[in-house]
Amino acid sequence: MVGGFLKKTKKMIPMIKEHERGSGEYIDLAEMEFPDEAAALSGANSVVKVAEISRYEDLADIVNELYNGNILVIDFTMMANDDLELKRVIGELKSVARDTGGDVAGIAKNILMATPGGIKISRKKIRPGF
Repeated sequence: MVGGFLKKTKKMIPMIKEHERGSGEYIDLAEMEFPDEAAALSGANSVVKVAEISRYEDLADIVNELYNGNILVIDFTMMANDDLELKRVIGELKSVARDTGGDVAGIAKNILMATPGGIKISRKKIRPGF
């Protein structure tokens, strides 16, 4: 199944030639469409979704996703400089995590992960042994 997906993906993503790298060209994943994506997601209990938040008011949609049982990777880059607003957002996410039995953790600079009930986030990084 994965092999078929990779073959389809290879056709959809134009390969960037070696000399074009760093020229400002990139692949916008938001514009990519997978015709069978809805069908592929329909049988899942939870879905990992990527969210972007720029202000406190955007939080309603994110909270709904958590209550619906989805796992979120949240990019808060656009509000990273507003400490007060960011504290409000993180406080609200922690409150939802407490209510649902889920979890919230920072996983990278300006990236949070939020999970619904029954799913916890390990704070320990998996590192290769040398």
